[in-house]
Amino acid sequence: MGSNVPVELKLLAAAVVVGLVQIVWAVLAGMGGDRSLGWLMGPRDDARPPGVMGARLDRALKNFTETFPMFAAAILACVATGKVGGPLTVYGAGIYVAARAIFVPLYAMGVPVLRTLAWAASLAGIVMVIVAFFR
Repeated sequence: MGSNVPVELKLLAAAVVVGLVQIVWAVLAGMGGDRSLGWLMGPRDDARPPGVMGARLDRALKNFTETFPMFAAAILACVATGKVGGPLTVYGAGIYVAARAIFVPLYAMGVPVLRTLAWAASLAGIVMVIVAFFR
């Protein structure tokens, strides 16, 4: 990547990688019991419950898909208006990505309080970017 790419866009790409890892991890954890690879590759017309880990990773992925569009919109709004490079956007984006990366294994392992703190930190990262936009 060239040096003219804002660090916030690099962190947006890193957040996409976090999301892709979550998708793959959730799919792999969703196998087992009655959920064979053949069933996962098919139309899944007959609902089969995932195991505990698979269910947790599905919920974590759902949570990611709820927050990522807001993060992406906030970053892109800041890039479009030239409000990047400051501490609020750089640290806010970094906090979001790091917190989302930490959130997933904590959720998968069933760690209650730290998982919630990681989730809250990811939201704080989004808020930081939004505050930078309105400055």
